[in-house]
Amino acid sequence: MTETPNSTDTELDKPAPEAVERPWADVHAEHHKMLRLAPLQTDRTTGGRPLRFVEFGYAERSNKEHSLLRMSVSLPGQRVRKEQNHLDLWVDHATHSVTFQPESGLQLEPSNRGIGRFLLAQAAIWAQKKWSHYRIEGFDLANKDALNEDTRLRRDHVLRTQGFDVVYADAQHLKGSVKAVQVGELLDKWNTEKLQFVEILEAAQMLQQAEQNLEELEGKLRKQDEKVSKYKREDTGLRFTISCLVAFAVFQAGLLIWIATHR
Repeated sequence: MTETPNSTDTELDKPAPEAVERPWADVHAEHHKMLRLAPLQTDRTTGGRPLRFVEFGYAERSNKEHSLLRMSVSLPGQRVRKEQNHLDLWVDHATHSVTFQPESGLQLEPSNRGIGRFLLAQAAIWAQKKWSHYRIEGFDLANKDALNEDTRLRRDHVLRTQGFDVVYADAQHLKGSVKAVQVGELLDKWNTEKLQFVEILEAAQMLQQAEQNLEELEGKLRKQDEKVSKYKREDTGLRFTISCLVAFAVFQAGLLIWIATHR
């Protein structure tokens, strides 16, 4: 008699579906622009926020199945962790859906300088050119960002300002998520008081102005050095004159004492 295979065993024997690998894993930034992070007041949570220049890099890829915008922010003279300062925007043309990576959330260094809003705005500008009717899938927010109230509020403000709807499943605001939204509903603006593009000509003018300022400062320093040297020479001359006068006064006093005692 033929034994009928158990349905459970049959299901277990089936290989698990393989995760779909996305293309362009080795793609790096190909276009680069300079960004100016404006000097801001010291924040009690994130610390000092001085004037700083960083590099914004991006690359684009597209085929029949997917499109990709890969963005990164590089800090001259400073290395960041692998998971920091990069954001991918993936477009799936079969499902008309858009997703962000990394799934752990956007991690930025330096923080609280307007970079998060800038990257989300760039993603919106790029996606709205062709796929405004596509849908951005909802996603969960990292719990670690909710441990600090200031960090959570700043994160939620950034997302809501760019057109996302942040909701919480608990009263403690720990289990947060972002609802699905159409690409066309996102806002493509960022806080230009915190962050601005710097073009090559503008950068050259800034360098030229800085050099002129240095030359002016060097000129002022030379004048100050000349004044100090002059004062030192005058001081040396005065000291010599005073020493001579003191010696002469002592001599006169001694002479008068001698005359008075030898009369």
